[in-house]
Amino acid sequence: MSHAVTPAEIRQLLQETAFAKLYGFQLLELGDGECSLTVPFQEAFERPGGIVSGPVFMAAADVAMWVAIKTRLGLSDASVTVEMKTNFLSGAKRADIHCNSKLLKVGRRLIYGTAECVTKDGQLLTHHTLTYIRS
Repeated sequence: MSHAVTPAEIRQLLQETAFAKLYGFQLLELGDGECSLTVPFQEAFERPGGIVSGPVFMAAADVAMWVAIKTRLGLSDASVTVEMKTNFLSGAKRADIHCNSKLLKVGRRLIYGTAECVTKDGQLLTHHTLTYIRS
């Protein structure tokens, strides 16, 4: 099945969109309804104690889901997040993070999916469930 977007289009989108650019997200893989991103470590991400802050994981999950939706609905899709539930399972210190998202259902009005943030070696850090509304 061909995707509604190409990896090159997504890389450009991540570089040109202000909220995504701030985190330096890098596309790892793109599949049908799936996306894998890397969040390169930045000192600005650290909270006291040297742990990567929660909003970094949440932003990664949200952007990975946003990109996964674009693989089905195209670049012009204007769907937005209406709900996100995040479970923090482990912490990361001074490390890049990988975030993998997967669409579970694309309905007429709502889109459901999950995302997980992991370390380079696959240790699960966070689990997210997301709901987007189609505009």
